[in-house]
Amino acid sequence: MKDAVYPVDQLRSFALSVFQKIGCPPADALLATNVLLSADLRGIDSHGLARLSGYVRLWEAKRINATPSIKTVYETPSTAVVDGDGGLGLVVAPKAMEVAIAKAKQVGTGWVSVKNSNHFGIAGYHAMMALEHDMIGITMTNASPLVAPTFSIERMLGTNPIAVAIPAKEQPAFVADLATTTAANGKLEILQRKNKLAPTGWIQDKSGNSSTNPHELKDGGALIPLGSDYEHGSHKGYALGSVVDIFSAVLSGANYGPWVPPFVAFLQPPSDPVGQGIGHFFGAMRVDAFRSADEFKAHMDNWITRFRNAKPIEGKERVLIPGDPEREMHKIRMEEGIPLNGKVVEDLQMLAQKFLIQF
Repeated sequence: MKDAVYPVDQLRSFALSVFQKIGCPPADALLATNVLLSADLRGIDSHGLARLSGYVRLWEAKRINATPSIKTVYETPSTAVVDGDGGLGLVVAPKAMEVAIAKAKQVGTGWVSVKNSNHFGIAGYHAMMALEHDMIGITMTNASPLVAPTFSIERMLGTNPIAVAIPAKEQPAFVADLATTTAANGKLEILQRKNKLAPTGWIQDKSGNSSTNPHELKDGGALIPLGSDYEHGSHKGYALGSVVDIFSAVLSGANYGPWVPPFVAFLQPPSDPVGQGIGHFFGAMRVDAFRSADEFKAHMDNWITRFRNAKPIEGKERVLIPGDPEREMHKIRMEEGIPLNGKVVEDLQMLAQKFLIQF
């Protein structure tokens, strides 16, 4: 199957139908669709429609509850623990972020740790929910254990991303959305579909040696923490990934470390869980809990402008602000459509046949 470009509305309609076919209520199906498509629109293809068949397989394996009863099970004025009831992380996460935002409106900041959830798409979507409220949004999640700690060959952590969204006045918002590994697993999946080698420093083989084989995880290898090796700072990536794991899961009662359930449905969750599902962590901070929102955003404009105008290295066009590439890609893809890899198209066509939906 060849790569192809599809109109955004067509893909939205298709994904919405799939989520409804697995039993999601209309509002939840729309929310899940919007979160998923936001990844493709922002150019993060590894977490968009390419993941749709994976969610369906988890549902078929009875590892996703399409009609969860999402509840706050513990709270203080500024904190909460939310139980996702095994729901789609694409639905659980934004609802938990709404809890954090509501608490921030009341007391200045809101902090929510989530248990009993699933993969929640791109972290940036949930962090950016805070922007329209003149708040700073923070998002983290743990994930399938595919990452070896520095000096280890054992897979203990997930890619465990962190996202921070900060509002500005005239300038676009600052949006940092990054894995705590050198590269997210989805990037390897893209290389596998394209039959390309991985850059040095992304993965190691089962003995701990550097590898460029994008299929290395299937042979017992592991992803590497941000920094690629100890000499280049992998111990820092390891520490960041650990912080995400603890905030997301040890704090909430979700599974952590090697006990996190795998995203792929053909692998069974560990038989000795230490918690429920996977975990997330959300923060919302009202800017005017610190200083005037207008004053802060004016200074953010100044910060962004100065960094954007930093003198570039010779041969480089400009200095980017976190969020620039994704925002620019969003504009392009809204106008021109979303390109899908041929193997992703095959997956979506199989879903269409399964659920008798036109693609």
